Amino acid sequence: MHITASAISLNVPDPAASARFASHLGFTEAMSADGFVSLAHPSAGVNVIFLQTGLATFKPARIAGSAGDGTLLAFEVEQIDAEFARIAATGAEVVTEPETEPWGERYCQFADENGIVWQLVQWMHAPGEA
Repeated sequence: MHITASAISLNVPDPAASARFASHLGFTEAMSADGFVSLAHPSAGVNVIFLQTGLATFKPARIAGSAGDGTLLAFEVEQIDAEFARIAATGAEVVTEPETEPWGERYCQFADENGIVWQLVQWMHAPGEA
C-alpha cells in the first residue's frame, strides 16, 4: 500500500471554532463546506478535519458522536515555552502550563471551544537520559 496523504477527522458541535484554534498552530483551511472544514499544515504531515456533529452525510450514523470528551491532539514543537506564551496571550484556554516529565517530555495543553485538548510537546532530552 502506498499512502498519499493522511488525516484525522473529528466530530464537533462547531467546526469553525476548532478551526480557529488550529490557526494558532499554523493550520490553514484546505477546503470547507457546510458543517465541514479540512485543515492543512506545511510540516504536520497530517490534515485535521472537523465535521459538525449530526451531519446526515456521516456514515455510519451510530458512530457520529462528538469528539470533545477526552480527545487530545498532540504536536511536537521547538521552543515550547515561546509557543505557549504566544498562544496563551491570545486568550486561549490553558489546560496545563508547561511542565517537564521525568522522562524528558515538556508539554503544555490548551482546549478549544469544543473541548478538544491541543497538546504541544518538546523533548528536553531523550527518554532514559537525564
